[in-house]
Amino acid sequence: MPSEKTLSLKRAEVAEIAEDLKNSVATVVVSSRGLTVEEDTALRADLRKAGVKFRVRKNTLTSKAAAEAGIEGLDAYLSGPTAIATSDSYTDAAKILIDYAKKYKNLEIKCGIVDGETITAEKVENLAKIPSREGLLSMLLGALTGNMSKLAVAVKAVAEQKQEA
Repeated sequence: MPSEKTLSLKRAEVAEIAEDLKNSVATVVVSSRGLTVEEDTALRADLRKAGVKFRVRKNTLTSKAAAEAGIEGLDAYLSGPTAIATSDSYTDAAKILIDYAKKYKNLEIKCGIVDGETITAEKVENLAKIPSREGLLSMLLGALTGNMSKLAVAVKAVAEQKQEA
């Protein structure tokens, strides 16, 4: 039987994982078995730059934390080495991990969690294709600017036509 100290450390880790899962907008669960030290270091550095928290976690503790956080369907993906990337952005973790999974075949996307719902690896890949918030805002601004300039040209043409008449 484990000591009380060991049990309290495990309880604290379960609470930390549950808190990360609850506070995260999007989570990506991966297996990074077989990555070299250099590849893993580069991956972690890119994730850290984007503000993504990335940790290798024990499956049993992650399962308990998911239950505590009210997340269903995660247990099916918790086999073998598991690393969890949590983010405040819907797309940051997915984009970086999908890029690395394409570059390094040893990195496997297992699943994701978006707003407390477990999603498949294919949906994580679709999530990575969504433009960032800044990209979406620039698209919106471009659409608005284009329409406004067309309106200005039309108003100017009507004004010139009235002046001639």
